[in-house]
Amino acid sequence: MSFFLTYVLVATALFAFTAVFTLFALYSERKISAFIQDRLGPMEVGKYGSLQAFADILKMLQKEFIIPTAADKILFILAPTVIFVSVYLGFAALPWAPGLIPASLNLGIFYIFAILSVETLGILMAGWGSNNKYALLGSMRSVAQMVSYEIPAGIAIISVVMISQSLNLQEISIKQGILSPDTMKFLGLWDVKSIGGFLSWNIFQAPHLIIAYLIYFIASLAECNRAPFDIPEAESELVAGFHIEYSGLRFAFVFLAEYSMMFLVGMIGVVMFLGGWNSPLPNIGSVKLATLTTGLGWGIFWVLMKTLTVVAVQIWIRWTLPRLRVDQLMSLCWKVLTPLAFLCMLISGIWQLTVMQN
Repeated sequence: MSFFLTYVLVATALFAFTAVFTLFALYSERKISAFIQDRLGPMEVGKYGSLQAFADILKMLQKEFIIPTAADKILFILAPTVIFVSVYLGFAALPWAPGLIPASLNLGIFYIFAILSVETLGILMAGWGSNNKYALLGSMRSVAQMVSYEIPAGIAIISVVMISQSLNLQEISIKQGILSPDTMKFLGLWDVKSIGGFLSWNIFQAPHLIIAYLIYFIASLAECNRAPFDIPEAESELVAGFHIEYSGLRFAFVFLAEYSMMFLVGMIGVVMFLGGWNSPLPNIGSVKLATLTTGLGWGIFWVLMKTLTVVAVQIWIRWTLPRLRVDQLMSLCWKVLTPLAFLCMLISGIWQLTVMQN
């Protein structure tokens, strides 16, 4: 019974976090976009419009459930739940701090990629079940886009797995806390003791992973249907895309899943490439900054700061870059990102062999 209550509390805490983050991200996106476009954004509801997101959620909760007459009712009703739950379950394997991870899985990153692929099914259910040509076109675009961009994203992740020699996200985070003995020996740092800090992050331990992270970040934008890859939701072409027929709480779940996905892919990138919950401050001589700023509270702080920074960049890109055409989107995936991802994977293999031999 105690284990069951623990799981219920953890699940409730994660759901509460996704809800609070969505409100924060919604307000932040409006303010950041307003700043980029030289306007004020929401200002009337609450101080500086801070309660506007709460007002929108309250409005959606009061709206009735409308099911189109010609819709496939079962698919139409189930789709938002499938979309949100697939993203929500991905949070289970994310490490938030030393010793703080909902489910420490040996195949953690494999589990996340597997469970996120179910979201594609939910989006297709929403488009087909709505029996609307705009919704169907949007869902088909989204499925083609997400399935395609999972390939370069997955190969970029494999490049990190080859360096870290683990699929467990907590182990990958731990290995970025200090420079590994093999890496220190390879870099010629014979007399330096565990300096930690940002130099221990994977992108600095193996510099080619900087390119791998850029590949992953671009692919993650496509996975989230974020601009410049928001073709499935192109307002000028599809009105609203696969969720055009949804209103009320069902639309809120689709909306919640989108912003939760932004945080999820951002945090995966932070854990795999940017040190996870480890401090960016190094140990310098007798000043043990990395040691002093690593722990339960500090770990949560660092992983949140890094991930929220990535989310801010995602929002920034949305309101800066124009939308790609479908042919441009697919050409970028198959002709640029996928070959570069394979190259990074090859370099990771050579790098690992070189480090082990030396």
